[in-house]
Amino acid sequence: METPKIVVTSEDWESKLSDVEILIEDMNRLVMNLLVAEGYREAAEKFKEESITMQEDLASMNERLEVIKAIESRNLEDAIEKLNALNPEIIKTSFHLHQQMLIELIREKKTEEAVAFAQEKLAPLAEENEALQRELEKTVCILVTEGLPNCPSRELFHNSQWIRTASHVNEAIHTSQTGEKGPELERLLKELIWTQNQLDEKTVYVYPRMNDFSTGQLIYRPE
Repeated sequence: METPKIVVTSEDWESKLSDVEILIEDMNRLVMNLLVAEGYREAAEKFKEESITMQEDLASMNERLEVIKAIESRNLEDAIEKLNALNPEIIKTSFHLHQQMLIELIREKKTEEAVAFAQEKLAPLAEENEALQRELEKTVCILVTEGLPNCPSRELFHNSQWIRTASHVNEAIHTSQTGEKGPELERLLKELIWTQNQLDEKTVYVYPRMNDFSTGQLIYRPE
């Protein structure tokens, strides 16, 4: 006998949602947390001015953003110097910062140094992480395929890679300073995705599902 489905209609959902009280202070805190975590200093300063209740200390962002600015300007030496003064442990443990160093060695045609650097510095950092191992393989692959017109790893030479490195280092610094891994809003969205996946696996639930997180639009598909 087929298990009857548990149906939550759009009307039911909207009714329950309207019963939830969301304080403006909590919304402001989420927004400020996102701006600070992602390093949007000017936006955070403006938001603080407009939100009378916010008491966020934005001065702590300055040193972090100096490191990020140096990376985005392709000045690794300056970035490492600033990061060493801020938190030298990140230099030792950041795979993506070392990956950028390796890319620059390859760009400068320092093949022997690049191979040694990959073996001594990056390999240990990627040892227990399959995703990082694939990143390392992709980077080292440049040494073999760089001259090919359609080198699949050529994108690592683009400016977007510097932006990506800066983003990872920004997250590492922010985590070391606050103990938070990424913005709180990101964590809440991951919890939402996990919860929806759990409901989908049960197969007996029909409910308004959020598929587009950029708009927050709910999709209801009655069975």
